[in-house]
Amino acid sequence: MEATIGEQLRLAREGRGIPLREISDQTRISMHYLEAIESNDYKRLPGGIFNRSFVKAYARYVGYDEKDAIEGYTRYMRDSGDSGEEVSTTPYHSKVYTDVPATRSPILTVVLAIVILGILTALALGIVYWVQRRAAGTLHEAPLIANLESVRGNVTAGSNIRKADYEQFLQ
Repeated sequence: MEATIGEQLRLAREGRGIPLREISDQTRISMHYLEAIESNDYKRLPGGIFNRSFVKAYARYVGYDEKDAIEGYTRYMRDSGDSGEEVSTTPYHSKVYTDVPATRSPILTVVLAIVILGILTALALGIVYWVQRRAAGTLHEAPLIANLESVRGNVTAGSNIRKADYEQFLQ
């Protein structure tokens, strides 16, 4: 019986004295995948074009004919009843929000946007009105503050007069 492609690649590697770790480091193929190739366990590989690429890179590194390696891989997969071309048979459904059909009416979206903009505009105008009223109130308070200062000045002047009278009394 003829050796499978995995066995032939392993024999070529061992004949050249190359450890699997070196092949993994140089080809950037996982040790797990290289071991799967040598044991003809292609179910452990990602599938499709990746399997062919891994076998080809492995063969190139150990000095085995790449074309023979790919043909051996294809023959082995055909004999085992697997084409090896499918990466996954289950459909993949993306959970991106844009893939879901719109459930809200575009008219409702526009109405909501207008209502929100109206509320924000009313809030901004209310704040402007409040700031203007507050600024106007401080202008009306300014004369009151001036009057209070003049009253304080009179009180201070009055206390100076009393102080002078007290000093005269003591003398």
